[in-house]
Amino acid sequence: MAAAAAGWGRVGATVALVLALDQVTKALVTSSLARGESVEVFYGLELTNTRNTGVAFGALQGSGAIVGALIAVVLVLLIGYFALNAARRWLWLPVGMLLGGASGNLVDRVREGAVIDFIDPVAWPAFNVADMAIVGGAAALLYVLEATPAER
Repeated sequence: MAAAAAGWGRVGATVALVLALDQVTKALVTSSLARGESVEVFYGLELTNTRNTGVAFGALQGSGAIVGALIAVVLVLLIGYFALNAARRWLWLPVGMLLGGASGNLVDRVREGAVIDFIDPVAWPAFNVADMAIVGGAAALLYVLEATPAER
């Protein structure tokens, strides 16, 4: 039982850290750049103050209700899975990253009606810290779930 409680605490701390980093970086960008404005960091990478009403890579643009429903279902399933497996070694990290990233983008959707993206590499859609946490969390979740029983 102590391992499960520790897992929940770690998830909470990870969510708070990801959410804070995401919102602070977005605030810095939106206070420094007008919407649509870009500044080159180095060749191939710009910071661009932009909005995304869809999901990854701008898919489902303008489908707010569908996007919201999909995100809600996934998050409920993730939290349910974690509730049943909170003592599982390292599961807290990807769950915290995924929940923190989703929370960061959800805050934007509620406040702005769209997600604030700003990391803008050449030949790749713009993204943000929450998106990085979601992608990293998904990869880490697969790694943790595929761990052998001896590694758990």
